Amino acid sequence: MSSWIANARMYSVTPEVESVWRELLKRIAEEAGVALEYVPYPAPRPLEDLWSRRDLGAVLMCGYPIALRLADVQPIAAPIPRAPWAAGRAVYRTDLIVRADAPYREFEDTFGARAGWTVAHSHSGFNAFRHHLLAYRTPQRPTLYREVVGNLVTARNVLDGVREGRIDVGPLDAYWHMLIARHSPKLVEGVRVLSSTALAPMPAFVAAALPTDVVNRLRATFAAAAGRPWFGELADPLMLMGFAAAERETFDLALEWDREARAEGYAEPA
Repeated sequence: MSSWIANARMYSVTPEVESVWRELLKRIAEEAGVALEYVPYPAPRPLEDLWSRRDLGAVLMCGYPIALRLADVQPIAAPIPRAPWAAGRAVYRTDLIVRADAPYREFEDTFGARAGWTVAHSHSGFNAFRHHLLAYRTPQRPTLYREVVGNLVTARNVLDGVREGRIDVGPLDAYWHMLIARHSPKLVEGVRVLSSTALAPMPAFVAAALPTDVVNRLRATFAAAAGRPWFGELADPLMLMGFAAAERETFDLALEWDREARAEGYAEPA
C-alpha cells in the first residue's frame, strides 16, 4: 500500500472540530514518520464501509465492531476524555437523554414511551443501551417500550429525535455529547441526561494492513502525545487528556454485554 488514510468522523461533531482532529493526526503522523492522508467521510455515509477499507492508517472505530471483527483491523490507541467519569482512562459511557421539559424524573419513568437506537453494530448507540435495559426486564415485563425506532444511524439523529419529539429517550455517546455541548451548545439546550450506562472501553484509532513496526510507532506516538508542546492547544477543543494504547482484547467487554443480552433472548432494545 503506497498511502494510508486517517479519519476522525466519529467525533468530528462540527467542521471546526474535524479540522482540529486533522491537525492532531498530522502531528502524530509526522512524529511517527508515517505518511497519512486525512480523508473526510461525512455522515450519513455508513461507517462500516469506511472501516472495511484496506488502506486504514489511523481511523476512529467503535469498540463493539472491533470486538465483533466487523472488519479486519488492528487497534492502535484510544482517546482519554477529559471528564471526571473517565478518571484518566480511555473509557466512555452512554448518556440516556430526554427532552428538558419531559415529565420523566427516573429512568424507569420512560418505560412505555418511545425509544431509539443508532445501528446494531454501535456500542454507545445500541449495545450499551441494551445492556443497561437488561436490569429492568422481568418475565412479566420482557418489553419495556411501546415503540422503538431503530437505525437512526448517527448520534446527531438521536439528539435531534429527542429534541423534536420523534423519540422520548435515546442513547448518546457521552464523549460526543461533551463535544457537541461545547461547540454547538444550542443543540443540547432542549435535552437533559436522565441516566448513564456503565463505563466501557473508548473507541480507538485503528489500522488495516499496516506493518507491525509502523503500528508500534504510531501506538507509541499516540501514547506520548500528551507530553508534546503542540498537544495542549489541540487537546483543549477536543477535551482530551491524551491517548492509551489499545489492542483487540481491550474491547472484550462489548462481547460480554452482547452475550448477556442474547442469553436473555434480548437481541434488540425493546
